[in-house]
Amino acid sequence: MQLKIMPKKKRLSAGRVPLILFLCQMISALEVPLDPKLLEDLLQPPTITQQSPKDYIIDPRENIVIQCEAKGKPPPSFSWTRNGTHFDIDKDPLVTMKPGSGTLIINIMSEGKAETYEGVYQCTARNERGAAISNNIVVRPSRSPLWTKEKLEPIILRNGQSLVLPCRPPVGLPPPIIFWMDNSFQRLPQSERVSQGLNGDLYFSNVLPEDTREDYICYARFNHTQTIQQKQPISVKVISAKSSRERPPTFLTPEGNASNKEELRGNVLSLECIAEGLPTPIIYWIKEDGILPINRTFYKNFKKTLQIIHVSEADSGNYQCIAKNALGAIHHTISVTVKAAPYWIMAPQNLVLSPGEDGTLICRANGKPKPRISWLTNGVPVEIAPDDPSRKIDGDTIIFSNVQERSSAVYQCNASNEYGYLLANAFVNVLAEPPRILTPTHTLYQVIANRPALLDCAFFGSPLPTIEWFKGAKGSALHEDIYVLHENGTLEIPVAQKDSTGTYTCVARNKLGMAKNEVHLEIKDPTRIIKQPEYAVVQRGNTVSFECEVKHDHTLIPTVIWLKDNSELPSDERFTIDKDHLVIADVSDDDSGTYTCVANTTLDNVSASAVLSVVAPTPTPAPVYDVPNPPFDLELTNPLDKSVQLSWTPGDDNNSPITKFIIEYEDTMHEAGLWHHHAEVSGTQTTAQLKLSPYVNYSFRVMAENSIGRSLPSEASEQYLTKAAEPDKNPTAVEGLGSEPDNLVITWKPLNGFESNGPGLQYKVSWRQKDGDDEWTSVVVANVSKYIVSGTPTFVPYLIKVQALNDVGFAPEPAVVMGHSGEDLPMVAPGNVRVTVVNSTLAEVHWDPVPLKSIRGHLQGYRIYYWKAQSPSKRNRRHIEKKILTFQGSKTHGMLPGLEPFSHYTLNVRVVNGKGEGPASADQVFNTPEGVPSAPSSLKIVNPTLDSLTLEWDPPSHPNGILTEYTLKYQPTMASRQVDIATQGWFIGLMCAVALLILILLIVCFIRRNKGGKYPVKEKEDARADPEIQPMKEDDGTFGEYSDAEDHKPLKKGSRTPSDRTVKKEDSDDSLVDYGEGVNGQFNEDGSFIGQYSGKKEKEPAEGNESSEAPSPVNAMNSFV
Repeated sequence: MQLKIMPKKKRLSAGRVPLILFLCQMISALEVPLDPKLLEDLLQPPTITQQSPKDYIIDPRENIVIQCEAKGKPPPSFSWTRNGTHFDIDKDPLVTMKPGSGTLIINIMSEGKAETYEGVYQCTARNERGAAISNNIVVRPSRSPLWTKEKLEPIILRNGQSLVLPCRPPVGLPPPIIFWMDNSFQRLPQSERVSQGLNGDLYFSNVLPEDTREDYICYARFNHTQTIQQKQPISVKVISAKSSRERPPTFLTPEGNASNKEELRGNVLSLECIAEGLPTPIIYWIKEDGILPINRTFYKNFKKTLQIIHVSEADSGNYQCIAKNALGAIHHTISVTVKAAPYWIMAPQNLVLSPGEDGTLICRANGKPKPRISWLTNGVPVEIAPDDPSRKIDGDTIIFSNVQERSSAVYQCNASNEYGYLLANAFVNVLAEPPRILTPTHTLYQVIANRPALLDCAFFGSPLPTIEWFKGAKGSALHEDIYVLHENGTLEIPVAQKDSTGTYTCVARNKLGMAKNEVHLEIKDPTRIIKQPEYAVVQRGNTVSFECEVKHDHTLIPTVIWLKDNSELPSDERFTIDKDHLVIADVSDDDSGTYTCVANTTLDNVSASAVLSVVAPTPTPAPVYDVPNPPFDLELTNPLDKSVQLSWTPGDDNNSPITKFIIEYEDTMHEAGLWHHHAEVSGTQTTAQLKLSPYVNYSFRVMAENSIGRSLPSEASEQYLTKAAEPDKNPTAVEGLGSEPDNLVITWKPLNGFESNGPGLQYKVSWRQKDGDDEWTSVVVANVSKYIVSGTPTFVPYLIKVQALNDVGFAPEPAVVMGHSGEDLPMVAPGNVRVTVVNSTLAEVHWDPVPLKSIRGHLQGYRIYYWKAQSPSKRNRRHIEKKILTFQGSKTHGMLPGLEPFSHYTLNVRVVNGKGEGPASADQVFNTPEGVPSAPSSLKIVNPTLDSLTLEWDPPSHPNGILTEYTLKYQPTMASRQVDIATQGWFIGLMCAVALLILILLIVCFIRRNKGGKYPVKEKEDARADPEIQPMKEDDGTFGEYSDAEDHKPLKKGSRTPSDRTVKKEDSDDSLVDYGEGVNGQFNEDGSFIGQYSGKKEKEPAEGNESSEAPSPVNAMNSFV
């Protein structure tokens, strides 16, 4: 066993201890040292080292583990009681005890129920020296019952009335945590008007229309089993009233004018007052005849709950809550009484005594009411335990006198009152042990002369041994006052000399025996540098030598190393070490510095230094112009909260005067490694007064600049941490936009670490409706950039402000910005939709604007959906192609271009906001008038003969109205083609034969005509007097024709025909593009396109002589060749 060593020394003088220097430690209890060899054979009563908590709530889904661990020598055995009787674990196959331990493992996962093993358990650890007991461990399985089935009627009330939604959660173990959410598992927003009470009920000081909802759900979370139970949803409907009568406050809870509250010492005292009224009351708290403790008082739930932590008896008294609004104030007094479960003033401590010694066990506890103290020995009440003549009980103290080994036992002190109990085990271990010295024998201590020497003698024995020190083989006693004895047996020689060398013997004695141990002390000569290196000035390129001669104790082996500027020598072959010398050859400017010789031994070390200066050789070379060398010796002085003075020594300007110094700083707290520009000063200055920001760990460096350029940075200065202060700016880019119809997402750009000005950067986010009378609602959030306000009305303007704060205080009052809660789809369609048809392809639509309140968002514009009625052949198609035109802003009319003539259209109008489209207006139907038809789909020539031909064509693809007639136009053409073979003989002959044949045919036709012969077109000549079929001029837009005053007649109900005998389908060019700007098409007054379907003038260059021959069927035939 080892004495408890106190930090004091006993100095012995020759007069007081003439012959023997000894240490006698007189204390009443011993402590067993933590020496493994000593503990192997040292008897010790049991000590409980680990046990389950007194109130042990278990998970019924897992095996039950009841802990009980103990130590002792010999190792203790374990037993258990359950509900006060012996618990025989061998009879229950589900219960096992952990080997070498008292911990019980009850296997209920395979079979069995946790409820079967409910009860009060107590563990006993016993060996031959006594028995220690655990606390009474109350084992109970956790419970998370369901809500009872109940039918909840909808709650209907008027705007402004108060409301309490009951929760009444099922009784669980441990009690559940209560919170209110909706069907989407979103927490219901709470405020000064709506809040949850300590009992879980949801209180409304007054209701508003937006409180209407069908999913007020109370949830109970049972943390022990990780389950959540929910109550049936409660439906609340608030009927809007034209005006709600304002009323003064009344308390919803607690009831009456006064109530009582009892709390236990050390717990959290929670006092609650919730009031109803209109406008919403505000709660204040005071303590009658006293003040609320500053550091332990907190307000929760919008100041409706007052909490005092670590409550003590001094917190008893009357607390008053005051509810106040514009119509009056009421108060409620809560009388608080603080009780106390027992708590220790002095718990009993283990007592190790030797036979015949005296000792005491003290057990002192306090509480309210004052606890009763009872004693047990080895788990048995001391009143019925075997008598021990050495023991006397005096209330909370047991006095032991003249103890013997049989007095060893474990005592239990129980301090209890109506609020709980304390149980402490403390053993009395009576040991009769001869002295033992624990310091290894023949330990060698080596000490440098003139330094302290400490010789150890760790010991143990019972009774407590006395310690004596001797020097030398003949046992000469130590009686000089140069020695100091410590209570742990250590001998100290404050100034060891050469003659202190020798063998020292430590002797420990008690009445049971004696033990001794020898240690050896050697005094060594100190290491010295008898020839130190000296300051040297050397020209570049020369050689320099430093000498370092060391003298040391001959039994020690020194090592000598050289350093340059406190670092290792450069790895350069120019540096050589030869015995006591350091030699540097071909010295350069970089070799300048401080060279240190360090001599080390196992016991000491010494060093000596010298400076080497390198100078230019003579003659001096031409000056070298370069950037300055970095400044050095940076020093901070005159530190203030927001300023400091920086000074430095300029480096060599390298023959170009320094024009300015640039000062940079590093914030090692927020942006380590990143340097920022701070200031610039004139090149003649070597100091600067620097302005600083709060809560920044500054480090500075300086750069010099001359006409050549800028130097490298100096070494960083020492760091300087400025004091924290409140932020001097608020976050920027504050916006409020809703992401859902019932929320408001407030975002901002956070401050960076440099701008925080102190630890604990947070943001106070405040909001209120712009057009309401509500007060600001505020929350303090962590260093984030977004906060979502839930439960807001749809698209309501809000005033928003975000203020920075830290542990020191708040930033200045922030600017107020306006935002809007989330948009929802518009509720109303545009009314009074009217359509005016401008022409066959254009219509104008008018509508009345939608009321702003029904838009429920930012007005984006109006959108017209219009579509053409399907023809009978297409009605079986499922998809109707609808066209959309959007008109931005608040326009109430718009044009629909590109319509198809002679068509049946349907349209409706919808209002558009940021969320989407609203409902469609009633469909409006309109018809477009007839327009110019498109060309026939095709034209064919069938059965052509020499004097006649038949034309066939298909109707136009776009009639654009009811067709009344077709007009046929024609013109004679002369085909002229050039080919490469025109000069070949066979081709010329063939052409002559064809020409002769054509000449004959023309003569025949001419003869027949003169005889009055007719051809199919001939009968139309009689219509010559009809003005509708007069020859068309070039002004008509037709192709140029061969002119004959007598026979130039157009064919009616025909059309121009290209040489391939077909007319290709011409699609209408009507489109939105044609209606837009930058297109050649123009509208007539009726909205049709000018020149859309009329022919264009064409002039072909003359190839040879133009024929003046009258047109004939042959000519008509030629036009189709």
